[in-house]
Amino acid sequence: MVIVGISDIHGHIEAIENASEILSKADLVLITGDITHFGRREDAESIIDKVKCYSKQLYAVPGNCDYPEVGSYLSIESISLDGQCAVIDNFAFIGIGGSLPCPGKTPNEYTEEDFAVMMNELKKKIPKDLPCILITHQPPFGTRCDLVRSGEHVGSRALRSFIIEKKPLLCFSGHIHEAHGVDTIGITKVVNPGPLLHGGYALADIAKERVKVSIPVW
Repeated sequence: MVIVGISDIHGHIEAIENASEILSKADLVLITGDITHFGRREDAESIIDKVKCYSKQLYAVPGNCDYPEVGSYLSIESISLDGQCAVIDNFAFIGIGGSLPCPGKTPNEYTEEDFAVMMNELKKKIPKDLPCILITHQPPFGTRCDLVRSGEHVGSRALRSFIIEKKPLLCFSGHIHEAHGVDTIGITKVVNPGPLLHGGYALADIAKERVKVSIPVW
């Protein structure tokens, strides 16, 4: 399965058009939040409709800059992984949207305690006999994927604990624009593709329990 992970579109439809060739080659496209830039349902719909022009299969979680109605729209379209599990080709795809509190208030934020509760609920939905892939907007704590310019790690400790316990093959994240890269937590590859609006995307090739992931340069 070839997966393209994109994040932080922030309403830039032209970024999707620029990535059309890449998206059309994927078996699955995953959007890891900030689909809009403080947008509403109609803004999300225009972005998702454009991605659907090029993608064979699509799932998403909302980001901190997406209002709650964006998450509701994803659910109505049956493409939401926020607190959900979808089984595709014998892989369990699970997800959590939103972020930790930001320096400026955004519409979709949670505390560490909230994330811990949501991840505990998510555990109940993971099939025991399938490898899983985690899709989040907030990156987990303590990798290059949550490192801000000050040198501080700003990821979620609750997400990190979940990864250590459940050992997903791969975690797609986003949110921290300057922290694009690939890292590991135990056996889990963690990737932040960087903002699609700046040309960032992640490419993963997955077969059984073999994972190859990279962030190509356009």
